[in-house]
Amino acid sequence: MAAWIVLAVVGLALFGLFLYWLLVITEGVYLGRRVVVWLYDLTAVKYDGIKEFEPEMESFFVVRPLRHRLRHIPAPLILDAATGTGRVPWFLLEDPLFNGRVIGLDASGKMLRLAAAKLKPYGRRAAFVQQTADRLPFPDNTFHAVTCLESLEFFPSDTAALREMTRVLQPGGVLLVTRRRGREAKLFPGRYRNVPQFEALLRDVGLVDVHTLPWQEDYDQIFGRKPGNGER
Repeated sequence: MAAWIVLAVVGLALFGLFLYWLLVITEGVYLGRRVVVWLYDLTAVKYDGIKEFEPEMESFFVVRPLRHRLRHIPAPLILDAATGTGRVPWFLLEDPLFNGRVIGLDASGKMLRLAAAKLKPYGRRAAFVQQTADRLPFPDNTFHAVTCLESLEFFPSDTAALREMTRVLQPGGVLLVTRRRGREAKLFPGRYRNVPQFEALLRDVGLVDVHTLPWQEDYDQIFGRKPGNGER
């Protein structure tokens, strides 16, 4: 009897770990897009509190690098894919030196409603679209920059999404995405890419000047650029 109890306890513990991996670490990605969106809808009101974004860090590591790369464009148009509650739009528009507009795109309606409420004071400089990143509802060559932070590993296909992001970039436009790193990154079977593999993927979708920068414990930043007209 004691042996059966031990086995039952061990089995429950293993099942609990499996559920934690399935629903928390990988955020439902192996259960399909609907589960991922449902989980984000479920946690939307707590999301900013969970992430605890630090304004100084966001300004130094996200806003300033983007402004520097777009310094020759007076009023850039930026797309933030998987915008969530409007992280990138918020910190960009809070910066007094940024004079552009930002469109935030996400599949979670509840996330977008929170983002729209938060960015309402900026009027037409911020807009939001409910859609997935692998089917961007924009014409070719639309944006001066596209960003996608801490999200690619939760898409059905990072390759499809990156191709779409590249498509909607203007020639010479900037892409900023992130690569999952650290111990948990390798808990995404079939989705983990090391630095050379990830950089090769960005070159395969048509980007140049691809380079990786360390950022957080769990993420690297990867910048790339769409070739200008006549450039290879």
